[in-house]
Amino acid sequence: QVQLQESGPGLVKPSQTLSLTCTVSGGSITTNYYYWSWIRQPPGKGLEWIGYIAYSGSTYYSPSLKSRTSISRDTSKNQFALQLSSVTPEDTAVYYCARNRFVGGYVEYDYWGQGTQVTVSS
Repeated sequence: QVQLQESGPGLVKPSQTLSLTCTVSGGSITTNYYYWSWIRQPPGKGLEWIGYIAYSGSTYYSPSLKSRTSISRDTSKNQFALQLSSVTPEDTAVYYCARNRFVGGYVEYDYWGQGTQVTVSS
């Protein structure tokens, strides 16, 4: 059973960098063909995919957030991390980490973290 757990500050000031870590247990982040994503849900809105880091270490980001996003990993700790720079109150959301794979051209998410609330406010 794979488990994911998000951690990081719940309050970030505008213009600062949001930093979150996802700790994975029950499976390795280097296992072939799995991708490790960050997804968020602003209040009253739907889910928004932010980006992923692949089993190979390659990354891919949402075009709308790409200029402010960085996803990295620490394989020795089986963790991957999100950094979102120059945040504004519009970045306030519940942030999730999740595992996905591509099956027949479709994205399949099979494990999620419980989510962590991040509020951007001075």
